[in-house]
Amino acid sequence: MGRTFRLPDLGEGIHEGEIIDVLVSVGETVTEGQVILIVETDKAAVEIPSPFTGVVEAVHVKAGQVVHVGDPLLAVAGEEEEREAKPERRAEATAPEPAPEKAEKEEGVPREAELPVAASPSTRKLARQLGVDLRAVKGTGPEGRVTAEDVRRAADRAKAPAAPVEPSAAREPSPAEREGVEPGAGAARELRPSEVRERVPLKSVRRSIARRMALSWKIPHVSHHDLADITDLERLRREVLESPALEGVHLTLTAFLVKAAGAALRKFPSFNASLDEEAEEILIYRSIHVGVAMDTPRGLVVPVIRDVEGKSLREVAEELEELGGKAQEARLSPADIRDGTFTVTNIGSLGGRGFTPLIHPPQVAILGAGRASLEPVVKGTLEDHRMEVRLMLPLVLAFDHRVVDGADGARFLNHLKALLEDPKLLLVSM
Repeated sequence: MGRTFRLPDLGEGIHEGEIIDVLVSVGETVTEGQVILIVETDKAAVEIPSPFTGVVEAVHVKAGQVVHVGDPLLAVAGEEEEREAKPERRAEATAPEPAPEKAEKEEGVPREAELPVAASPSTRKLARQLGVDLRAVKGTGPEGRVTAEDVRRAADRAKAPAAPVEPSAAREPSPAEREGVEPGAGAARELRPSEVRERVPLKSVRRSIARRMALSWKIPHVSHHDLADITDLERLRREVLESPALEGVHLTLTAFLVKAAGAALRKFPSFNASLDEEAEEILIYRSIHVGVAMDTPRGLVVPVIRDVEGKSLREVAEELEELGGKAQEARLSPADIRDGTFTVTNIGSLGGRGFTPLIHPPQVAILGAGRASLEPVVKGTLEDHRMEVRLMLPLVLAFDHRVVDGADGARFLNHLKALLEDPKLLLVSM
């Protein structure tokens, strides 16, 4: 029997993906490191390489199928003794076989219900003590994690007696109920079928983006807006582009934003953090790994530039270009999209002056930049002033108010703004 290759751990918070393409077939010889599958997760489409060399004996998946970490992908027959490639973070030795479709329909149990619930050992113990089924608890922690408080609330609801309904308390049915529409069903239920032009399945990256955005929306966001005068920075950027030392390097404003963010995060480390709600702790990270939001044909992805503070502007620019190309071609690897501690999103090329970006969980802050434009700016004092035309960049810092206060948000953005407005200061901080 061949060795079974299972879906490995693809990054923090990623439990499933959709098979986009199967690049091998039964009877084909594969080598270690050869890309055999492309899987789309909530962050990107990633290439899955084979962990060993041999002949493909069986393929267990097909394009369009949703697979979970630990699910068997294929079997490879080789000369080495039989073994299984196990995901690093999966506790079970083998993955359960999926239930037959017929039985699944009869029992009415969705596939998600079979997945392990994200919860710590202490939370699981508390659930056992209180007699709470974790599968029935909606988690409010990062990535939908079930917290101890979620378990206590579920136990309290189970103990609470149902309030008797008095005859006088009977209310008149709502218009939606009179029409046979479920309350809260929304406008989509009320439209006639003939009014629906197309039904688009919420799947792949879009389904995962929807889940992640719902998690982001639970964070108490505060946004601080300002304008940065990047006239001198843009002149410097154009001069540097003409330098032979940067020949072939696509130096963009985003590279400067990433470097400036790295310098600001070093000065204000509370923004380079995450919140552990269950332990009631703020985790402040040593390294600065900046994610950069990128628009692709498949949707939003956020590849990560690691150790930003230790890289030159040229290195950041080159890595941005490389990651951008991989993102557009759906070639990002799991390593390209994990461990981000802060995010930068620049929509200037698409237009728009102001917007409010959503924090990328479990991070606590995100920096946004809009479209830079020439504007009249008054320089000098009230008594002695002059008008100049300057290139102004709209900036917005959105942060988690549970972790960071508004005054600190203003200080962070003021420092970052000062770096962008004085290129010499920015270069010194690199």
